[in-house]
Amino acid sequence: SRAEALQRLGAPTATYPLAGGGERLQYSRQPAGFDVNNVDLDATGRVVAVSSVMSDAWFDREIRVDAWRVPDVLRTFGPPEQVTRVFSFQGDVWQWRYLQLNSPRLLFIYIDPQGVVRRYHTGDDLRFVPPSPGRN
Repeated sequence: SRAEALQRLGAPTATYPLAGGGERLQYSRQPAGFDVNNVDLDATGRVVAVSSVMSDAWFDREIRVDAWRVPDVLRTFGPPEQVTRVFSFQGDVWQWRYLQLNSPRLLFIYIDPQGVVRRYHTGDDLRFVPPSPGRN
């Protein structure tokens, strides 16, 4: 039940309504951590799904380019670690941290001025790459 989930997991970092009267309890470790976990409840308050969403396979299967809007992104990943802009895109680039086989990575989602996801990609998080042996 919702009460049992809250007792075991504590207060979520965010909650979002779901279709059909359900609710998502979101547990994000961003911006300092790497995980985002979603606990989905049905309209009666029963847990129906638990998802760890920060993985390449998950991104490729779930992110809907040209269909998702800002609320979809927030409901899935929560607030980004950072929002930036790049010269080659008219809009914001949202980024989240995650781990791929213990390697720090970044998810980038490009959101146009109308709030629509136009593309996404991943890359290495070079802020956390240890120095090479022999280098100071």
